[in-house]
Amino acid sequence: FICKHSLQFSRKKVRAMCQAFSVPPGSECRLWMKSSDSSCERLRNVHMSVLDACLSSGMTVIMETRNADGTWPSSRPQIMRNSVEDQDSYRGQAGVCGLTNLGNTCFMNSALQCLSNTPPLTEYFLRTSYLEELNFTNPLGMKGEIAEAYADVIKQMWSGRHYSVVPRVFKTKVGHFASQFLGYQQHDSQELLSFLLDGLHEDLNRVKNKEYIELRDANGRPDQEVAEEAWRNHRRRNDSVIVDTFHGLFKSTLVCPECHKVSVTFDPFCYLSVPLPVSKERVMEVFFVSLDPYAKPVQHRVVVPKAGKVSDLCTALSEMTNVPPTRMVVADVFNHRFYKIYNTEESLSCILDRDDIFVYELSVLEEQQEEQVLLALYLRERSHYRDYGSGSSSYGTTLFGHPLLLNVMRSSCSREALYNLFLQRLARYVRPPDPSEELEEEEEEEDEEEELDKTQTNGISDGIILFCSYKYFFTVCLIGSIILISFLFTGSAAQPYVAIDWDPDMKKRFYNENEAEKYVKHASMEVPQQQTTVQLQECIELFTTVETLEEENPWYCPVCKKHQLATKKLDLWSLPEVVIIHLKRFSYTKFTREKLDSIVDFPLRDLDFSGCLLRKTVSSEEPPSRYDLIAVSNHYGGLRDGHYTSYARNKDNGQWYYFDDSKVTFAREDQIMVSITHTSQTD
Repeated sequence: FICKHSLQFSRKKVRAMCQAFSVPPGSECRLWMKSSDSSCERLRNVHMSVLDACLSSGMTVIMETRNADGTWPSSRPQIMRNSVEDQDSYRGQAGVCGLTNLGNTCFMNSALQCLSNTPPLTEYFLRTSYLEELNFTNPLGMKGEIAEAYADVIKQMWSGRHYSVVPRVFKTKVGHFASQFLGYQQHDSQELLSFLLDGLHEDLNRVKNKEYIELRDANGRPDQEVAEEAWRNHRRRNDSVIVDTFHGLFKSTLVCPECHKVSVTFDPFCYLSVPLPVSKERVMEVFFVSLDPYAKPVQHRVVVPKAGKVSDLCTALSEMTNVPPTRMVVADVFNHRFYKIYNTEESLSCILDRDDIFVYELSVLEEQQEEQVLLALYLRERSHYRDYGSGSSSYGTTLFGHPLLLNVMRSSCSREALYNLFLQRLARYVRPPDPSEELEEEEEEEDEEEELDKTQTNGISDGIILFCSYKYFFTVCLIGSIILISFLFTGSAAQPYVAIDWDPDMKKRFYNENEAEKYVKHASMEVPQQQTTVQLQECIELFTTVETLEEENPWYCPVCKKHQLATKKLDLWSLPEVVIIHLKRFSYTKFTREKLDSIVDFPLRDLDFSGCLLRKTVSSEEPPSRYDLIAVSNHYGGLRDGHYTSYARNKDNGQWYYFDDSKVTFAREDQIMVSITHTSQTD
């Protein structure tokens, strides 16, 4: 209902208006100023005076109070019903609430569920005291809008009155202040989490005017003194619930490679991005096509150096097939054609795990002065009807089956020789017609025989040449130039190839499609692929290992007066109440992108950081160095696709739950451990 009051205010703060209405103590209110055109403008900063808010006599101010389900009356129509049952009558466990996927927003939902189940942060927002700390003037903040939008989502999720919440307003606010999250593209949950923590901090920063602080180098001073100074300086400019809960302190040590100048600084951090040990080996699955025409392709699993070349793949496969590497050609097959044929000196990083890689055994030709030709053989099926509509009298063709690579002498490229060679190579799944079977001649036989008279049939010259004879039951065509065929070519759309064109009826009679698709698995495929298992402690130790700066990011040495590729070492000095650990599963280099699937093993309780901390003595007011797990953000899939879910422990009942967008189910601790070790992206 709406109740109209006539109230008078002079130089009071805007928040005094809230006190003038008869609302229960502790209720959360919002004020709106009604304009002459019937539109309403939100009065966000209730700490301003009435005059500063440009409120004049006679203006209408509307106040609304938050509903028990965490929503606002003004936004109630935006709350979607996720059940036939009215959510007003639903009473469930607070915090056990799904988030609707708005279109590839699972990364956002996963991060929100993890933060929602962080007790200190959620309890802070469930209280109305956060309103007193909204910072509307911080130029680095979002005018309090991100904090308010997040608070709305949390209050709805923890009201116990929703099966699922639609975070549409929150998504809109995030996209408004961070354009990379506009639209509905896939993103990394860690990127969203980093932005959100930074945005919440600046929106809730208790420091209204940040003073300029000149940083000092350690210059040999004790670490304790330098660390305390760095933390004081940080708190003088940054003081919020995010700093209270998530911020710790690094020790960073840089050493100049020339003058050996040592620079020590202490820097705050909000989360730990720890690398995973990267294996120097790679497992690849390939199909080996033997020279024996009756042998089926064999699928192998080979171990090769991660930074190796195509020749290393051939060498590894040679040990399993007893075929010399020099008689192998590696090709990427896609859509019944060669997408690329690799040179032996090319890097294996060019080959992705999802590529279909075929390795072909080539025949050994006698040593002659004559040039050898590498033929790419495709299989094509002709349509029943000619394509007269395109202005051409040729038949349309469709590729099918697996292509082949053959090594032949140029002199063997005659019509008769190629036909017999192809027939022999396809013997496993092509049945030649019995001599007693008669093949029907086509109407255009005479025209095509005239065409043959005009071409060279004893060998292949440059250009497009057609071979056709009706005593054969398929047609051989050369597409492209023979000059190009003699080289290893890449995936150009205009690459030359030799095609066997099949009439549909002939293909049905003499081509065994089922047999052509068969392959066998090598014993290496039967051995379960062992996943690498690492301890979280190893990741942290790797994080604190000495490394040399990259050329793109040198350090300016104050002694040498020039940029140097210094050595850098990070150490943990102090830890926050809640530690966010980001496992860097996505690995990016100049040539490759991959997701590391190593199993990371660590306990659900009593994760001890004491061995990693430089400072061994802590005060009674500081958190201990042992931590229990409270939430996990999982990523399933690869780099270009995938799905985010999360596991979290409810702060009220201690029960674990599995959050998959709007769906929420109970979870056992043994399920969480499996999910952590196989899919965790952010813990």
